[in-house]
Amino acid sequence: MSRRDAPGRMVRTAAGYEAFVPNPLPPSLVWGDGLARMLSDADRLIGRLSGIAGLLPEPSVLTRPFVRREAVLSSRIEGTRTTLPELLASEAGAVVRHDALDLREVENCATALEYGLARLAALPVSVELILELHERLMRDVRGGRASPGELRRGQNWIGQPGCTPFDAVYVPPPAEEVRPCLDQWTEFLRDRTMPVLVQVGLLHYQFEAIHPFRDGNGRVGRLLVALLLAERGVLKQPLLSLSAYIDATRAEYYDRLQGVSRHGEWEEWLEYFLVGVARESEDAISRAERVTGLLAEWRKRAADAGRATLQLVDLIAGNPYVTIGGVAAGLGVAFTTAQRAVDALTRSGVLAPVGDAKRSRVYCARALLEILDEPMRLEAESRE
Repeated sequence: MSRRDAPGRMVRTAAGYEAFVPNPLPPSLVWGDGLARMLSDADRLIGRLSGIAGLLPEPSVLTRPFVRREAVLSSRIEGTRTTLPELLASEAGAVVRHDALDLREVENCATALEYGLARLAALPVSVELILELHERLMRDVRGGRASPGELRRGQNWIGQPGCTPFDAVYVPPPAEEVRPCLDQWTEFLRDRTMPVLVQVGLLHYQFEAIHPFRDGNGRVGRLLVALLLAERGVLKQPLLSLSAYIDATRAEYYDRLQGVSRHGEWEEWLEYFLVGVARESEDAISRAERVTGLLAEWRKRAADAGRATLQLVDLIAGNPYVTIGGVAAGLGVAFTTAQRAVDALTRSGVLAPVGDAKRSRVYCARALLEILDEPMRLEAESRE
């Protein structure tokens, strides 16, 4: 291991394999022009995204599908195959022919993020909150046997299926080191002397290096990014999905984490993290602007169709899939009123029926779904 800035120490366990114990944060960073420029770019763009969120008339409505998108992409990194349309359609009451456990894992991820954001009002980011997130994330899923809401009591490792700690790519701290490492993580969390985005990037690396749970570490670590940005007031609404960037650059993500653990490549990791924040901020700005423009156009089309139809546009903003029964319940109106509102938006081209079913028919606002579900663009916007 290079002594460039040693990120930790290797300890030999009683079983004979070596495990990595990260040093307390922060490391000594070399602030070259490139890193400073990337921080400035990320700060500017996430500030612009925050400004857009602040102008939304009802930001919680718009952020709901963004939370679902983050849950789908974060879970995809861990191997689930549930898509955003499948998740949204299922929540609207449609029958989705997909792996039920996959679907539940994604639903749990969305639930955990929403829970964490609401919990911040009473409990700051802390080990206690992390345990609560993990319990909700791992409840009644494949990893449910992995002690939801509890720190691991044994060794885990990262590598190819079937590998052991002796030939794994990475072996986190032994179980007895997990709580001391998290206590050090929490101590650094209270630091207010460095730029927030830099601190969040360091905290994310360190959490993944500690790997405090038997399962679910990656998802909890990515949830913490959103919670930390909200807690610090950088981005109150979870419009930024860092999981989209990680999913699109997965090999580089793991290489950068390993670069820190093996060689102390802190600056390279932070450059990757800050570029991700900048690119994802641009992506989220584009989506949010197009979604709000689309909703404004739909409200114009619905202006003469009655109050329920206008309210239905706002309901669609939270989920582009609807059923008549769901609309009636969501708006608190009679079934026939909901039917008229759905028919009005279908005639105007906002909604279209999905499939051939006559009973419990599902409708979709496809133009909205396409914006939410399109792949992330990795290139920067033109500054000309």
